[in-house]
Amino acid sequence: MRALTWHGTNDVRVDTHPDPEIINPRDAILKVTSTAICGSDLHLYDGVIPGMKSGDILGHEFMGEVVEVGPKSTLQKGQRVVVPFTISCGKCFFCEQQQYSACDNGNPVVNQDASEMLYGQPMGAAFGYSHLTGGYAGGQAEYVRVPFSDVGPIVIPDGMADDDVLFLSDILPTGWMAAENAQIQPGDTVAVWGAGPVGLFAVQSAVLMGAAQVIAIDHFPRRLELAQKFGAKIINFEETHVREALMEMTGGIGPDAVIDAVGMEAHGWVADNVLDVIKQKMAPGADRGHALRQALLAVRKGGRVSVPGVYGGMLDKWPLGAMMEKGIQIKGGQTHVQKYTADLLRRIQDGEIDTTFLISHRLSLEEAPEGYKNFHDKQNEWTKVVLKPGGVA
Repeated sequence: MRALTWHGTNDVRVDTHPDPEIINPRDAILKVTSTAICGSDLHLYDGVIPGMKSGDILGHEFMGEVVEVGPKSTLQKGQRVVVPFTISCGKCFFCEQQQYSACDNGNPVVNQDASEMLYGQPMGAAFGYSHLTGGYAGGQAEYVRVPFSDVGPIVIPDGMADDDVLFLSDILPTGWMAAENAQIQPGDTVAVWGAGPVGLFAVQSAVLMGAAQVIAIDHFPRRLELAQKFGAKIINFEETHVREALMEMTGGIGPDAVIDAVGMEAHGWVADNVLDVIKQKMAPGADRGHALRQALLAVRKGGRVSVPGVYGGMLDKWPLGAMMEKGIQIKGGQTHVQKYTADLLRRIQDGEIDTTFLISHRLSLEEAPEGYKNFHDKQNEWTKVVLKPGGVA
């Protein structure tokens, strides 16, 4: 089969690999019909996430048709399914708490030592990402093996297009959980740093959860325009002092809740960000945390901070004093995708949630390297790239 593979910083290639096979009884094999490039993939592209190996197959947002099943899979050949990016057994302590991204059994034991050393405990598993999260082959390929296929995939009803449901794999539930973690109450003001795919779904989710005022912060005009589509007010951080603007928009109190949908490669003040960039270039695992620092300082006293943005290692200049003195609550984590997919699928069917607005480009799998480069370099125009292994119609 053909698959997109990682070969180093800013170096991804479409190579030929052996077709995947059933390994465990709960496995299924999918023929991938749609897969997307995620903002988290760009952290791999930039080489700032540790634990990658040359030849790793990328991609954690995908869906497809079931072509083979193990004896304990609950799927059937011919079904169309969306697969959560988190690989979860469904039976461990964490899965039983619906904390699927923290599953104890998804990440193979041979890969657990490194993440335990870095994070204090072994991490959960994900498709097409670092070996810290299992080293599983991803879905930017013609075929993919899906472990624990009786737990993760959600069967898609006939008549629903791939574009309508593909983002159930990651960014839609990630945006929803980000808003849920912000504990939004009717009447709240919510500020969202980053109007990329996750940030835009967080904006849409916050509105649905009853926020009276949602403010999107970014510097790409097209992204800010998309945020306005859902009723958000906007701040261009290149033109406006963000904290001063937020104080003015909230009567001098600050937002009730803030969401950092930017993560470890944030832009910021020149002097502050240059040091972060240098450290990140020198060693993977150093994070650029300007957006998170700004969010912590901007949120009101007693406010809530939600962190769906990906961080991979250590962050300097953490405003611990602000967190303590202001009584801020912080909640983050990889998304417990399986917890949300059924409800979000219903909301898509009912027309409550729009997903297709985000897609700017559809490419063949062979064009994936071009897609990565443009999604990385032209983020204003390339808001979301969907790859079609079977070819673009």
